[in-house]
Amino acid sequence: MSYRLQSVSNSHLTLPLFFSSTIFHPSHFSSRAWRCGDTFSLNARTQMEEHDFSKFTVTADPQSLENKISAIRSAGPSKLQVIADFDATLTRYWINGSRGQSSHGLLKQGNPEYDAKRHALFEYYHPLEFSPHIPIEEKTKLMEEWYVLSCRWGKTHALLVEGGLTYDAIKTSVANASIAFREGVVELFEFLEERDIPVLIFSAGLADIIEEVLRQKVHKSFKNVKIVSNRMIFNEDGCLVSFRGKIIHTLNKNEHALDMAAPLHDHLGETNGPIDDNSSVKTRTNVLLLGDHIGDLGMSNGLNYDIRISVGFL
Repeated sequence: MSYRLQSVSNSHLTLPLFFSSTIFHPSHFSSRAWRCGDTFSLNARTQMEEHDFSKFTVTADPQSLENKISAIRSAGPSKLQVIADFDATLTRYWINGSRGQSSHGLLKQGNPEYDAKRHALFEYYHPLEFSPHIPIEEKTKLMEEWYVLSCRWGKTHALLVEGGLTYDAIKTSVANASIAFREGVVELFEFLEERDIPVLIFSAGLADIIEEVLRQKVHKSFKNVKIVSNRMIFNEDGCLVSFRGKIIHTLNKNEHALDMAAPLHDHLGETNGPIDDNSSVKTRTNVLLLGDHIGDLGMSNGLNYDIRISVGFL
């Protein structure tokens, strides 16, 4: 089985400004390639984070990439959308010599017993998620087992409800977390917002935590950004009572889950803008796809795109 992402970045988001005014400018695009069939160790990944690879360029077909950039530029912003993973894609993998936390991993619900239970599940399933030796069909079943099968909301989500998670605990967890956006992410979002180019953030994590990270680390929201992720429902006291809709995990986060898409929310799930339908996204047939996991290549599944440029972050 062969997978291919057409470019790769290690720590900086160097691709945002390949527009000139409202058109693409290919001279600003730093193309790089990720050979998805290779296995990268933590040590190798760390070494890449510690070096400047901004001028390192490898792609299987440079001319094809240039042709795609030219075609997207000619079509203009009205035909473009950006689809991005969150953890280790928009956020940094390596922070101050340590592995950065994920939107799931940073959460401390204030109940040591349940924190320990969730950590035990993570320690068991997370290596399976990234194992190159498990067929995709078997891996999908394992992810469903982790998130779904043991109870109504899945093993981890059930523990959050049973353990009495509160919204205040989310805010405290984010404030104390080792999580940061890659350099250039905020500028990219601002640039795309100015041109009404939608950004869909697909994540197997928790939408409420992602929104809190944006609030605390960026201190603003973006009207063009929608999050497709697992969303919590809190009661008036700020206690988690359930989850909304279907469970999204690593291997099913794609355009088929668009009914879960929502604009950025304020505290306790109040929307920060109008909730519109997502039909307009389907008319944008040029895609810039950003991810760090082989499963992220499927984020555009269900979309009849004309051109897709996929960027893998190590």
